[in-house]
Amino acid sequence: MSQIDKMMNDGTFDNISKREKLQIVRQREKLEKNLGSIADLTRLPSAVFVVDVIKEHIAVAEANRLGIPVYGIVDTNSNPNNIDFVIPANDDATKSIEVILNAVCEAIKEGLEERKVEKADENAAADQAQAEGEAPAPKERRQRIRKAAPKQEAEKVAEVKAEPKAEEPKAEAAE
Repeated sequence: MSQIDKMMNDGTFDNISKREKLQIVRQREKLEKNLGSIADLTRLPSAVFVVDVIKEHIAVAEANRLGIPVYGIVDTNSNPNNIDFVIPANDDATKSIEVILNAVCEAIKEGLEERKVEKADENAAADQAQAEGEAPAPKERRQRIRKAAPKQEAEKVAEVKAEPKAEEPKAEAAE
């Protein structure tokens, strides 16, 4: 699709015959219809939301192969085994789908707003700390914590294994 757009913009499209132009335009329209929403993706999506698991089985299989979490509306006629986060509902009723999608969209919007506020707070705290010459920026601190966390978890596990288990009282047989 991008090659066809490039041809239209740089003038090579004008040098081909009318029939070839028509074929290329039709091909571009077909690609736009089928792949238009994913044409500008630069990375893999964080999650995939599927309404009809049976109809979109190829998308579910592809997401599972790539390790992308799948959220799906699963009806009684669907197999929930390939879905990571199952939403039990009627995937045929438009009102059911509308209610679920509205709730999901609102939750996503709310999460994005919270992320913006959190980033703004982090940036303000980092600017203030750097201006005062104090502690490192929160991002650097988080990276240090992430590196130390596995070591701390391993130490906790070792401590738990080293502690002697308290013996449970044995139930005596009633005479």
